[in-house]
Amino acid sequence: MKVNVGGIDKILRIAVGIVLLSLTFILKSESGLWLWGLIGIVPLATGLMGWCPAYTLFGINSCPMRDKK
Repeated sequence: MKVNVGGIDKILRIAVGIVLLSLTFILKSESGLWLWGLIGIVPLATGLMGWCPAYTLFGINSCPMRDKK
């Protein structure tokens, strides 16, 4: 797995992931709505790992150190 998520992209993913995950606690009393907050696991994980499978699929790379050998 090559890193394909750059700095600003990584920060935004982590922030969005945390916000979405916080919805699980805020909407806990609502029936079923809190499950939507679990979607935040995806951007949080991709931001922390620095690798996005969708970016690989579409050939996108937001990392400034592209394919350095």
